[in-house]
Amino acid sequence: MCSLSFATNRLLLSLFCYRPRVKRCGEVRSVLSVFFRIQAGASLLAVRPRDRPRWLLACYERWRPALGTRLCRHLGALRAIHQKGVNLTDVAVEDGQEFAQMGSSLADAWQVRSSCESGRVVALQCSACGQRPAPGGRVVGGMDAAPGRWPWQVSVRHGSRHRCGGSVLAPRWIVTAAHCVHSYRRRSASGWMVHAGITHGSAKQEAGVPVERVISHPLYNDNSLDYDIALMKLQVPLNFSDAISALCLLPSHQDLLPGTPCWVSGWGYTRPDQAQLTETLKEALVPLIGTQRCNSSCMYAGELTARMLCAGYPQGKIDACQGDSGGPLVCQDELAWRLVGIVSWGRGCAEPNRPGVYTNVAQLLPWIYRVTEIH
Repeated sequence: MCSLSFATNRLLLSLFCYRPRVKRCGEVRSVLSVFFRIQAGASLLAVRPRDRPRWLLACYERWRPALGTRLCRHLGALRAIHQKGVNLTDVAVEDGQEFAQMGSSLADAWQVRSSCESGRVVALQCSACGQRPAPGGRVVGGMDAAPGRWPWQVSVRHGSRHRCGGSVLAPRWIVTAAHCVHSYRRRSASGWMVHAGITHGSAKQEAGVPVERVISHPLYNDNSLDYDIALMKLQVPLNFSDAISALCLLPSHQDLLPGTPCWVSGWGYTRPDQAQLTETLKEALVPLIGTQRCNSSCMYAGELTARMLCAGYPQGKIDACQGDSGGPLVCQDELAWRLVGIVSWGRGCAEPNRPGVYTNVAQLLPWIYRVTEIH
């Protein structure tokens, strides 16, 4: 009989429909085919309705803070950190630049104008995420990860012992798997520590940051591992650097395509028969497997819910394993690295037709946004 193993993070890459025309600008389409981007430098919001060839600067009239939050989430950021109206006299505007006046919401028809009545346009900054130093390597079948290669990866510990992986979403917010904290009275933060910016599992205790609050999804099922996600709020914020940074979330419109290459990392077992955590952070490249195939009789026979996804190889050999649970499955698009999955479970480690199963983060974005807003 196959054993149930809680694995580490698994990563997935799927390309967005972004086509940035300014360095490090993001572009995202709404449900009504309106494209948005935030220009580098002055962080000006630009829009392009589907029937327009040129980008239009967004007038500040009718702008509300809630719209900035919504747009940043469309771009995959956790929140808007700064938004205001900027005088046109204070920014460089191209000759012939046109403007857009929004309706009652982002998705409404935008009216093209030759100027803004207020003389101001929208400047918007979203929380930084998904960037890392220049690429560096490769769990079972993986390779050592170079320092700083996965700056959002953390070790979640209870006392001095590594329990699970996790991912940085913001200076005070970590996301991990609910099954990692379930047996430790998930509502209690006592004893939990997060170690960030490390690649070696024996990092000194002073590198850890204590956890203030642990919040598991209220629908988490310890038997099926449905809704296997938990958030940890830290007592003090992490100091971001080249070694520590946040991971972006997926835009709400993003499709996850089978076969997309993904990365998984963690300090879990490197061999299925090795009952010992690895000393150095490992990484492995794994492709996404479609849910229909993963739920077929030759794989998991219908065990996956809508809150789960698969990544790995039908032949096995490369996979996450015990100790990797809670870690990130990430993908890179043209703009940033995105959190697609959370290492959740699997039958054995690296066995044929038993790929890793991850929490499908895209299905749980509203819960993540709600919890990080109210706590």
